Amino acid sequence: MVRVVLDGHLLAESDDTIVVEGNHYFPPTSVRTSLLSRSDTTSVCFWKGTASYYDAVLSEGKTVKDVAWYYPNTITDKAKPIEAYVAFYKNKVDFEEV
Repeated sequence: MVRVVLDGHLLAESDDTIVVEGNHYFPPTSVRTSLLSRSDTTSVCFWKGTASYYDAVLSEGKTVKDVAWYYPNTITDKAKPIEAYVAFYKNKVDFEEV
């Protein structure tokens, strides 16, 4: 089980993540999207496609910009397993393995 925590708030939890390039990609159903809002940020990976980003918005009014990313439409068969899965920046959140 891998958990993502930010300032005591659980953002994601799953025992079914997919690890790609050292990042845990979480199934969309395991992510607490109530604590996230869509960001205007995008980036492009040559084999995954265009990534979209989330900001974390905590109950105390604190916002952490671009805390996570996902690929809504992957462009290669190799990336298809992580389509719509969400990954979090290791330097912005805490990861716990339980």
